[in-house]
Amino acid sequence: MAPSGINHLSQPCIYGDVGSSYADRKSRFMRWLCKLFKSGSDRGGGSGSSHHPQLVGEENMAWRAPFRSLDDRARSQKDKEDLERAIALSLAEDSKRSNGYRWRTDDDDDISREIRDALNPNPYPPFAPTPYYPSRCGRICGGCKRDIGYGNYLGCMGTFFHPECFCCRACGYPITEHEFSLSGRDPYHKSCFKELNHPKCEVCHQFIPTNSAGLIEYRCHPFWTQKYCPSHEHDNTARCCSCERLESWNARFYSLEDGRSLCLECMESAIMDTGDCQPLYHSIRDFYEGMNMRLDQQIPMLLVERQALNEAIVGEKNGLHHMPETRGLCLSEEQTVTSIRKRPRIGGHRLVGMRTQPQKLIRRCEVTAILVLYGLPRLLTGAILAHELMHGWLRLKGYHNLNPEVEEGICQVLSHMWLETEVMPVDKSMPSTSAASSSSSSSSSKKGVKSDVENKLGEFFLHQIAHDASLAYGGGYRAAQAAVNNYGLRSTLDHIRLTGNFPL
Repeated sequence: MAPSGINHLSQPCIYGDVGSSYADRKSRFMRWLCKLFKSGSDRGGGSGSSHHPQLVGEENMAWRAPFRSLDDRARSQKDKEDLERAIALSLAEDSKRSNGYRWRTDDDDDISREIRDALNPNPYPPFAPTPYYPSRCGRICGGCKRDIGYGNYLGCMGTFFHPECFCCRACGYPITEHEFSLSGRDPYHKSCFKELNHPKCEVCHQFIPTNSAGLIEYRCHPFWTQKYCPSHEHDNTARCCSCERLESWNARFYSLEDGRSLCLECMESAIMDTGDCQPLYHSIRDFYEGMNMRLDQQIPMLLVERQALNEAIVGEKNGLHHMPETRGLCLSEEQTVTSIRKRPRIGGHRLVGMRTQPQKLIRRCEVTAILVLYGLPRLLTGAILAHELMHGWLRLKGYHNLNPEVEEGICQVLSHMWLETEVMPVDKSMPSTSAASSSSSSSSSKKGVKSDVENKLGEFFLHQIAHDASLAYGGGYRAAQAAVNNYGLRSTLDHIRLTGNFPL
């Protein structure tokens, strides 16, 4: 019989005849593989061995937990060498085909992989796989910027966090509560957020309560920005008679003998008796002289209590007084006034031991005396003196029967001008003796120079004059200031003398 061109090897190979299918070839090869493993087991094992043979089927494999020894590794190595030799012979036979065809297909690669997998099993049994922890979809912690991996995590604002990385922006501690507050992109404990954003009363230091509509309602001083509960306006909370601030529960005010209260800052420069006020009074007279407005008469000046000032107001026939609290008065009638002869001493948070004396005021000219409330800071006392001295100057110079808005307005302008020389930088081009006034008044200050607290008080008194809401004092000041800015002080005063009104 003539040769056909296909050589059949004595060992079976992974490639079948031309007409055989992939399934047939695989089936035959798997049967041969079973025999090969069986023979290998017979060579190496006896009936007394505790090792069970591995079973290989055509399509699947089931592994028992292996028990490995040196003999097992030798047999496995020998079986692997036998298989590799069979594959090599099969490949050599295939390359010798006379018609040049190779019957190796893509499916043959699968068979080779199955054989290799069978000979090199995973050393771990399938019921005890090696743990594998892939990254949780690449989630990055928004706090530490590291991979979150496995474990507990938080999701908030489209970002993920380790529990220990989701921290309050205020205190820096982790947020463990189920509820938290958010400001922009920053998380807060609810208590921390309330502490930062909910306004506290600067009197009782409690959170300002909400009203019936659920809104936070509070009062606020227009200059000091002191926030406080509305109830403190009606619960007898003390208010400083000078700066108008309410008494805080942790900073007690001083109580004056006439019932007024004085805060600690105003107390620093307060003038308590007539003798202490004399240097300040003379420096303000020098200020007027520097403005070419010399006062020819020596007008008496007295510091008095509130009751004495109110009694003097009742006895005064003319003049407009700033209610509800009048702090100064330019007398034109003869009266007997109780003045303060010796300053009180501090006893706890009260000023006690003040000595007074009655004094008969005789009218020698158009002005009898100037009275000022005691216990006010130096700058406020000076502003009152400057105001009342302008009343005296107008009467001494023959300005009679002026409209209250005109008279009080121009007096406020002079008070404001004096305060500016004390608080603001001195303008050397001004035709005034502000430098001399400043040096004289500085000597009357207890510390020789004005502190930051005193300067702040001066700014407040300037603010009070500029923003007074009354018609005579507030409206009159703004009209007088506009006239002085446009025409100058001297021309404005001349126009008032001729017309009784401000120039337009």
